[in-house]
Amino acid sequence: MSQTVGDHLLQRLREWGVDQVFAYPGDGINGIVAAFGKADNQPRFVQARHEEMAAFAAVGYAKFSGKVGVCMATSGPGAIHLLNGLYDAKLDHVPVVAIVGQTARSAMGGSYQQEVDLQALYKDVASEYLVEVNVAEQLPNALDRAIRTAESSRCPTALIIPADLQEEPYSPPQHAFKQVPSSPPGTAWSRPVPAEADLDAAAEVLNAGEKVAILVGQGARGAAEEVRQVAEVTGAGVAKALLGKDVLPDDLPWVTGSIGLLGTRPSYELMRDCDTLLIVGSNFPYSQFLPDFGQARAVQIDLDGRLIGMRYPTEVNLVGDSAATLRALLPKLAGKPGRSWRETIEKNVASWWDTVDKEAAVDADPVNPMAIVNELSKRIPEDAIVTADSGSSTNWYARNLRMRRNMRGSLSGTLATMGPGVPYAIGAKFAHPGRPVIALVGDGAMQMNGLAELITIARYQHLWSDPRCVICVFHNNDLNQVTWELRAMGGAPKFEESQTLPDVDYAGFALSLGLAAVTVDKPDQLASAWDTVLSAGKAAVLDVRCDPDVPPIPPHATFAQVKSATEAVLKGDPDAFHLVAQGVKTKLQEFLPGGKHR
Repeated sequence: MSQTVGDHLLQRLREWGVDQVFAYPGDGINGIVAAFGKADNQPRFVQARHEEMAAFAAVGYAKFSGKVGVCMATSGPGAIHLLNGLYDAKLDHVPVVAIVGQTARSAMGGSYQQEVDLQALYKDVASEYLVEVNVAEQLPNALDRAIRTAESSRCPTALIIPADLQEEPYSPPQHAFKQVPSSPPGTAWSRPVPAEADLDAAAEVLNAGEKVAILVGQGARGAAEEVRQVAEVTGAGVAKALLGKDVLPDDLPWVTGSIGLLGTRPSYELMRDCDTLLIVGSNFPYSQFLPDFGQARAVQIDLDGRLIGMRYPTEVNLVGDSAATLRALLPKLAGKPGRSWRETIEKNVASWWDTVDKEAAVDADPVNPMAIVNELSKRIPEDAIVTADSGSSTNWYARNLRMRRNMRGSLSGTLATMGPGVPYAIGAKFAHPGRPVIALVGDGAMQMNGLAELITIARYQHLWSDPRCVICVFHNNDLNQVTWELRAMGGAPKFEESQTLPDVDYAGFALSLGLAAVTVDKPDQLASAWDTVLSAGKAAVLDVRCDPDVPPIPPHATFAQVKSATEAVLKGDPDAFHLVAQGVKTKLQEFLPGGKHR
């Protein structure tokens, strides 16, 4: 039997080391689906419940494996459904390849069923590389370029393969005019280092500073040891952009934690008081959380020259690999004679963690959401992977979760879309089947799509050598982040019709699928509940009924934001008295003895 185009596509994916394709079937990819059957499901067809979830799982896989994630969908509606996950990949700079079907070539332009102009639809999201494969000889080069472009530009790319072509016999490109061959899969990537004179200029800036601050993002993940050494030499504190939360562990006394609206007070103070700033692998967009313009001299290191020097007026911009560039820079750095700046940073960090513990211990009705993450931090496995969704629960992931040395964590950092927490966890389990994965997800995201993906977890958990995949639901029956944004930014009371969620038994649904499940509605149940789900020996759901009125207002909230929230209460916000009481009790912890900052 001759090899079809669909057969060769899967062969080429195997040659690239692709072990699974996150997908959903449809007649626009029937020829490829048939090829999976003939190939004994190699690579594995991982069936999501929805194409958007397939794309999110591919993003999660790519983030935690360091390899390209591959997703697949049918023409028309399936390709449309992939878009949100692909935009998540685009905005977070994640290598993902989408393979989508299309109407048969003979029917194109004829307003055929499910025909959509995929070239126009994908032009933006796959702007780095998008091609429609129209003859068999085109396929290997097109797929290879899609993978190499995704890797080199850290972006989504896409192949459109018409349905009839998938079933045609495959013929390779020839040594002929207008046919394009391709080399075998595999690429050796360089680690560029800036010129010596530019390194000298950067060292001059860093050596002249007395109060050095470092900001790291996900681009510094491969340079954690080098960042640590630079921080030790310069006496710097290190703040972390949200996508860089797992770059350095939080047990280092000079790591100030997350920065920004969801950030910590010591990170805010670090930027407020520094005179020198080093940015490594971060495109953190909120300049209002960086030093005032003119306050600090600044150096930036990034592999992508298109993203450098655009968030702060940096004096020296070094385009290069973070680890290699820092290694070349280190011998040029001079140690600081005094340690008062470092001592101030460490004092602020210690005081902050004390404040976090006190805030998490504040009584709430029924459970303080901060306590959920605090209790997790006390017992989370050293090699755990944590995924977070978008919502008020993101605040507690950002501020309360204490990263350890071998932990990983991520979320939709730039698109900040709801829904990726559970499919990210699925992608993480396929990337690291021997590591425990914990997803921190609001009930809004669970109702949007997380509940359906519990079915996917139940289906595939037998493939994972460590089956622990814990989905922790922050169950408050409220679209809480938007509720608080209405209060704090607009001074508007909660609008019940848009914000209140139906009550759902998440644990009950998990039990119906054969997963482990625990429901918590009292704070003294939290510790044992975490112990139960982390030792269950299978995937589990932790359903915690928590208080929607614990405010996710950052510790450096402006008076205007607090005033807006108060005005919302006075306008008749439901449960107003309780809301005010929670806000006051929580904020009070920052000013109690031992919790007050400089």
